[in-house]
Amino acid sequence: MSEEIFKLGVFPVTNSMVTSWIISIAIVIIVKLLVGRTSLIPSKGQLIVESAITSLRTILEPIVGKKVFYPSFWLLSGLFIFILIHNWSALLPGVGTIGQGIQEGNHFKITKPLIRPGNADLNMTLALALVANLCWVYFIVRYAGLKAIIKDWFGNKADKTQVNFLIFGLLGILFIAVGFIEVLSILFRPVSLTFRLFGNVYGGESLLHSMFYLGENLKLNETLINISMAIAPIPFYFMEVLIGLVQAMVFMLLVSVYIGLICNHEEENH
Repeated sequence: MSEEIFKLGVFPVTNSMVTSWIISIAIVIIVKLLVGRTSLIPSKGQLIVESAITSLRTILEPIVGKKVFYPSFWLLSGLFIFILIHNWSALLPGVGTIGQGIQEGNHFKITKPLIRPGNADLNMTLALALVANLCWVYFIVRYAGLKAIIKDWFGNKADKTQVNFLIFGLLGILFIAVGFIEVLSILFRPVSLTFRLFGNVYGGESLLHSMFYLGENLKLNETLINISMAIAPIPFYFMEVLIGLVQAMVFMLLVSVYIGLICNHEEENH
């Protein structure tokens, strides 16, 4: 778990919070340096940023719909970039390997790291999930309306002209029951988003640390231990790069699907 490193007044500041602040500042500075002053003839940096935005738009617009795309794009793209950079920051030298600790055998075991990945802290992933779900509530109320929401959750999806009146009534009762199940699943969305991201990042961090000490666990001689510490983690670094990208994409897509399920109905009908 995260460790408190100092207090800001009465509020404790943890190592994962410091990492998140550093990453956030770095994202702003990098984008500013890449784009600079925008122009009709884009610079190389502006072209990179515009290409990334265009790629995200191609993915997100069909899901959330044109009406909600522009209002929600800042949230969805921000979640993707923030989570992606945080996931990859766990692979940087010094993250989780610098801090206070104890000597165990031939190596120094970190017990209180100075820097930890932000998404390896359950508080961070919970905060991301809660913000995403609060914004989801705003978008569906603002751009779909309460009537459309109630109809989507509890409305009878059968066509009156295609089914018997009695069957239509029974289906209505069934859809109301399904609606309550849907509401229950919605209440658990923040929990699933939180633990999916946290579990993958924390598990990857633990796996990499285990690979560093694979030689000692297998009780190899000192030469083989040094070789295993240098080689064993490398394949898993590449795997974590891919997992970091996939998890950021999954988080963004799940939130966009939640928005599109209600706000994109009218456009689908057209």
